[in-house]
Amino acid sequence: MGERAVSIRRQLDFSEPWSIFKVMADFVNGFDTLKDIGPSVTIFGSARTKNDNKYYKMAEELGFMLAEKGYNVITGGSNGIMEAGNKGAYKSGRAKSIGLNIELPFEQRSNDYLDIDMKFDYFFSRKVMLVKYSYAYIIFPGGFGTMDELFEALTLVQTKKIFPIGIFLVGVDYWAPMLEFIEKSMLKEGTISKEDFNLMKMTDDLNMIVKFTEDQLKHKLKEMQEQKLTDLNVYSKLKEFLENR
Repeated sequence: MGERAVSIRRQLDFSEPWSIFKVMADFVNGFDTLKDIGPSVTIFGSARTKNDNKYYKMAEELGFMLAEKGYNVITGGSNGIMEAGNKGAYKSGRAKSIGLNIELPFEQRSNDYLDIDMKFDYFFSRKVMLVKYSYAYIIFPGGFGTMDELFEALTLVQTKKIFPIGIFLVGVDYWAPMLEFIEKSMLKEGTISKEDFNLMKMTDDLNMIVKFTEDQLKHKLKEMQEQKLTDLNVYSKLKEFLENR
C-alpha cells in the first residue's frame, strides 16, 4: 500500500471510540516518562533547516548553553532545528536531550542525539507534552507546524493555562514581519492587548535568553516563598535544581 493510500485510509477511518485508547496511551506515556525530568526548555523550529544554516548553528549552540546550566532540552525530535537543539544538549551531557516525535504516514525519523526518544500518534497530545514540562519556549524559524506551536503556547499563556518564564523568537530578520503584522493589525484592532503582544521577546542574543531564564527562575522561586507556596512539589524541585547545580 502506497503512502497516499495509507494517509487516505487514516483520514477515512471513523472508528472514533477506539481512537480514545490511542489518545489515552499518548498522554499516559508522556506523563509517565516526563513527570520527573526536572527543569526543561523547549526549542521549536523547522525540520527542513540544513546543518549549514545559521539558525541550525544557533540552535545547536543554545542547546549546549542551556544543558550546561542544567536545563533539559526538549524538541520535536526530528531533523533541522530540532536536531540542532538536541545535538547541542547531547554534546554537553549535563542534562537530558529529549525528542517528542510524531507518527506520520510517511517516515519521520528521530535524530541521533536523544537520551529520551518518544513517539506520539496525535499532534495535540504531543503539543501538550512539548509545553507542559518546560519553563521557556524558544521559537526558531519554521513553517506551519512551528507557527501552530507558537500560537498554541501564546494562547495558553494569554489565558493563564500555563505560566512559563518566557517565549523567545530567535531570528529577528525572520520574525520581524510577523510581529509588525501583529502590532499594526491585531493590536491596533484590539483583538489582542498590549500585554498579549509583550508575551514574546524577539532576539538573536543567545546569552540574553539563558540569563533571562536564569533570573526569572530565581524570581519565581522567591515569589512562591512570598506567597507561602513552599509546600508545592514544583517549589521543592525548583529549589533543589537551583541549589545543587
